[in-house]
Amino acid sequence: MTLTLRLAVPEDLPALRALMNASIGELLRPFLAPDEVAASFDVMGLDSQLIADGTYFVVEEAGELAGCGGWSRRATLFGGDHSAGRDAALLDPTRDAARVRAMYTHPDHVRKGVGRLILEACEAAAAGEGFTRCELAGTLAGEPLYRACGYHQIERFSAPTSRGVEVPLVRMGKALPGPVPR
Repeated sequence: MTLTLRLAVPEDLPALRALMNASIGELLRPFLAPDEVAASFDVMGLDSQLIADGTYFVVEEAGELAGCGGWSRRATLFGGDHSAGRDAALLDPTRDAARVRAMYTHPDHVRKGVGRLILEACEAAAAGEGFTRCELAGTLAGEPLYRACGYHQIERFSAPTSRGVEVPLVRMGKALPGPVPR
């Protein structure tokens, strides 16, 4: 098994959306009630600004899309193009945490290191731009991976949806290693 990492391009959008739908629909089921899984589609998905910013990664295995995720220098913590409340304001690396965003693994590729590979790439890229911390809004399904990768809980919260169902999420953070002395 060889995983390859690359930056996403606009031509990936249809395949990325299909992967996200499969991930949300299947991987959240052990953690959420059926109405919460259905409502998750309202608050999750791809923010195409990440692709435009060159901060969104794709992982492939044998040419097949295995996962995706990225980071952002913008204020939005979570949500897709269709989500309310997005904020494209640029963050200040000297005082703000970079955002890890839209992490999804295809159900056929879980437990293969896809999420870790993406997180490492996100953290390295954010640190390369001067960020000293990362934050994310994780699903209950993603929380174990983030904890295993050194993220700690900041707060638990719920995202309201137009369906009247709230989706539980956990805001998590991690300090990034400083520059290596020369």
